[in-house]
Amino acid sequence: MTIVITGASRGIGAGLAEAYRALGRDVVGTGRSVAADVQLDVANPAGHNELAAHLGDRPVEMLVCNAGVFLDRGNDLETGYGADLWAQSFAINVTGVFLGIQALLPALRRAGSSKICIISSQMASSEVAPGGSYIYRASKAAVLNLGRNLATDLRAEGIAVGIYHPGYVQTDMGGQGADITTQESVSGLVQRFDALSIETTGCFETWDGRAHPM
Repeated sequence: MTIVITGASRGIGAGLAEAYRALGRDVVGTGRSVAADVQLDVANPAGHNELAAHLGDRPVEMLVCNAGVFLDRGNDLETGYGADLWAQSFAINVTGVFLGIQALLPALRRAGSSKICIISSQMASSEVAPGGSYIYRASKAAVLNLGRNLATDLRAEGIAVGIYHPGYVQTDMGGQGADITTQESVSGLVQRFDALSIETTGCFETWDGRAHPM
């Protein structure tokens, strides 16, 4: 069976693809780069159906929704956060996740007990609200809500859904001053994905296994 990882051209997505291939798994990594197994701009609705067509009749045992952007970094409340940034961010971070799951549902159902793993962020939390980064926080909160509701709807079909904070990671998005390396994040996430089950579906966890405040 196949593992599909979006945003797998670099950073955490590339690390996850490498880790699962090292375990001998069949991995399809998507990205906007020509280096991806399948080119996919998650903001393009037609691209998700093209990915499903590429997979054919292959069952997908796990879909990792990793593709995301942080476009409003450094914006100020008085003059920043333009409507274009809201539209682009939600098209990728929220709508792109939903459309990907929707397009691959038949493949996930073919696998039987399959998993959907959504990379969100600690910035999704409504309980922990230090301010700023309004667009990114709102989009990650929306995808957390999406994941938890999907967990409810897909439970009866044996499809487990987990939502994860990958850590503050030394990637292009996190910068070199971030707390942990890509390898540390990936190692923890692989363990979290492996532990995900129908009993824990709807969880919001950190890369190192702690329940995250909603």
